[in-house]
Amino acid sequence: MYIERNLNLVAVLKKKSCFLFGPRQTGKSSLIRHVLAKHRVYNLLDSETYLKLSRSPSRLREECQPRDKIIIIDEIQKLPALLDEVHFLIEEKGMHFLLTGSSARKLRRGGVNLLGGRAWTRYLHPLSSAELGEKFDLVKAVNHGLLPSIYFSTSTEDDLRAYVGTYLREEIAAEGLTRNIPAFSRFLEIAALCNGQLLNYSKISNDAQVARSTVQEYFQILKDTLIAHELAPWKQSIKRKPLSTAKFYFFDCGVVRHLQKRSSVRPGSPEFGELLETFMFHELVTYCDYKGSLALNYWRSKSGFEVDFILNSKTAIEVKASKTIGTHDLKSLKMLKEEGHLKKYILVCMEKESRWVDGIQIFPVDLFLKKLWLGEIA
Repeated sequence: MYIERNLNLVAVLKKKSCFLFGPRQTGKSSLIRHVLAKHRVYNLLDSETYLKLSRSPSRLREECQPRDKIIIIDEIQKLPALLDEVHFLIEEKGMHFLLTGSSARKLRRGGVNLLGGRAWTRYLHPLSSAELGEKFDLVKAVNHGLLPSIYFSTSTEDDLRAYVGTYLREEIAAEGLTRNIPAFSRFLEIAALCNGQLLNYSKISNDAQVARSTVQEYFQILKDTLIAHELAPWKQSIKRKPLSTAKFYFFDCGVVRHLQKRSSVRPGSPEFGELLETFMFHELVTYCDYKGSLALNYWRSKSGFEVDFILNSKTAIEVKASKTIGTHDLKSLKMLKEEGHLKKYILVCMEKESRWVDGIQIFPVDLFLKKLWLGEIA
């Protein structure tokens, strides 16, 4: 089953070459097959293609014809030397390239040619609620995540186990990102328990039994391979001094739940609330990337008030898994509202109807998601 994606690659490639990054199994290859099927594709996961081009990168220049206005190279990080040839064909032949990969880390190392601004960068995320449409199920998304192959799987736990194992084996070990796979595996499980929390490298270092500098390097690996994202603090509040420490989210609810060794979570439980926040982070960061690199932050004062997300420095969004919202649930939004910086203050929850309380709009999850993707929240 193919789900139409909200990322318009055709429009991007008409204007410029593009790096497309995304974690494994987010659907990069499937997207290429469906929207760019008529164009020349080099898949570097194919051993014959890889060997041919690794022995002689100039084969790319020799094989590409003037009629090839768009050329796709899948998994470009496996053969960074090809970027010199890509550079030549962009400059001399006016060709546009789509260069996909699951990590930019290998490309950044060793002074690799990143085309000097001749290519834009786009990211493909797991499926969004808008892409799934009527196939979207909140409880399923929170528990199983939104990787296409896993969301539609009939054996989700087995597939999640395989995905995490494949990630460790292929993305980390095969790419040589770290030599100590047991230590990294131990760190990964502890990092999952810190999902949605402020980063505390010293505490994680103690728990994972590795040096603090190693923990920082491991977090960088997670970010470079797009398995995790860092959420920067919003610092524009004045009355209540904000914290400057970043928060950290895994890219997918199903992956983080599996790493946390949790069984399925049910609405109403504290665990569901934590994963609902992670799901909402995924929706917001996906929306921000697909709609033009909008800013996403969080706010927390030194006195302990916290709002989960600040969208584009205009909209404050708090996420609660409660079916009934009380005055205490609105306290942090009210404190931030006193600052007078933002235009909208929203609480997303499991209530059935939307309503207003003291200038704060309370949205059911499904209505909020609909309005978000219609562009009515940012």
